[in-house]
Amino acid sequence: MSKDPFQILADELTLIRKDMDQLQRTSLDRPEAEALHETLVQTVARMERAAQEAPQTLKSALRADRDQIAQNATHAATRAAESAMSGIRHDLDNERAKLSQAAGEARREAWRWFGGFWVWLASMLATGALLGALAMTWIGGTISARDFGDYPGVFCGSAGGQVIERDDGSSYCAIWIRAPDQ
Repeated sequence: MSKDPFQILADELTLIRKDMDQLQRTSLDRPEAEALHETLVQTVARMERAAQEAPQTLKSALRADRDQIAQNATHAATRAAESAMSGIRHDLDNERAKLSQAAGEARREAWRWFGGFWVWLASMLATGALLGALAMTWIGGTISARDFGDYPGVFCGSAGGQVIERDDGSSYCAIWIRAPDQ
């Protein structure tokens, strides 16, 4: 059974009328429309104020974030530097210990190479004997009459004498001089 085209058109018109009735019942009357309009105006005004305040709020938030990031970066850099310094300090301590050990080994090897204690003792004794002999000769050594006769100008003062110059250019060593009584 198929419907007649006129019947189909009538059914469609009925549906359209029902939809129109429902739309009239659901549409706003004037006071409702004015209330809705007032609500929309207030909402738009609040959105406008929020939009105007947003840059300042964003600036404050960005400034706080920037300060926090700078503080975090400084803290991270400090920790990294401390970590690097502790590593360097550890390496330096290890190297210092190695150098100290190597110096001790070199000292012991040099001690063995040069004969150790006995060579040191012999060299100290020889040095002492040489210095003693030089001191005796230089400081309190005795001069012989022959040395005095060969070099009177050199030994005159140390023998207790005095060099006397004469008018003719000659000189002599005077050991004992008696001054005239006055």
